[in-house]
Amino acid sequence: MNSKVHSVALRTGGQQHHELRSAGSVLREFSPDLVVSKQQIRRAETIACVRLRRQEANQNLGFASRPFVLCGLPIKKPAAGQFLHERRNGHFSLQVTGHPTYGLPWGQDRLIPIFLATLAIRQQSQTIQFHSAAEMLDSFGMQQGGTQYRRLIAAFQRIFGATIFFGTETQRERAVVVHHARFNFMSEARIWYSRESDQPTLPGCFRNEIVLSHEFFKEIMSHPIPTDMEAAKALSCSPAALDLFMWLSYRCFVAKGRERVPLFGDFGLVSQLGSAEYARPRKFRERLEGWLDLVRTMWPECPAVVDTAGTGLWVDRANAVLPSGGESDYVRK
Repeated sequence: MNSKVHSVALRTGGQQHHELRSAGSVLREFSPDLVVSKQQIRRAETIACVRLRRQEANQNLGFASRPFVLCGLPIKKPAAGQFLHERRNGHFSLQVTGHPTYGLPWGQDRLIPIFLATLAIRQQSQTIQFHSAAEMLDSFGMQQGGTQYRRLIAAFQRIFGATIFFGTETQRERAVVVHHARFNFMSEARIWYSRESDQPTLPGCFRNEIVLSHEFFKEIMSHPIPTDMEAAKALSCSPAALDLFMWLSYRCFVAKGRERVPLFGDFGLVSQLGSAEYARPRKFRERLEGWLDLVRTMWPECPAVVDTAGTGLWVDRANAVLPSGGESDYVRK
């Protein structure tokens, strides 16, 4: 959907002036028979916001942790009884073991590591604090209400209940990045669940507090990967496209020039993203093209393109996050 619907040229007495209007009002005026949902309108408005803030170098800066950028979490809900998820990116490997009660993290659960990494960088602390679950829901444009609160609590349980290993083949032993025993969260989750929707924060001066594991905090601080929080918000309903956006943001930033990434094989993109295995390469290529289309709505200048043979992805050096002010201190390879 074209983000330019926000700016409408009006003519009065031979003179032209511009007026900012909502996407919904413009669509109703020029295409009254077109049925457009509120969700589609919000998406168009978010895309317009992402592009405008990018043009003005005024992006809402967030951060991702390297393990979940190089190797994605599951896209879809794992099958019953499946508690192991593995992904590979070159010499890096990610192994996630789910909690026997809560299962593997999947889908929109991937927003939580972004939220935690962003707060850790902003607060420069292993102990991060935030007022309420509503703060996180708002960070990613999620509707506030009982259903979303319960989904958020379940997501935290899966993330904190999982044991996550991230390392390289050159390491003799893989270090634990996240382990549920290192977090004190469950009582806070129960407070969220029981609190009325009109009580946006916890009573008094109490704040939700999470202590990150030493290994996870060290990884975040050593390799913070900047991301556009507004773009992540817009792509949150499409976990595969969000994974690709985060991966391309990092891959294009570290590229030394035009480079080719294979789609298949041990070092292929299909082994890196959190997507399900595809029996036919053609099906993965079709999905990849769709994800790329979504990425380009947020980042029109994205240089990634599938090669003519359909077996590789060309990338080039580019910035999805435009540095401004102190942001350059965080942009590291």
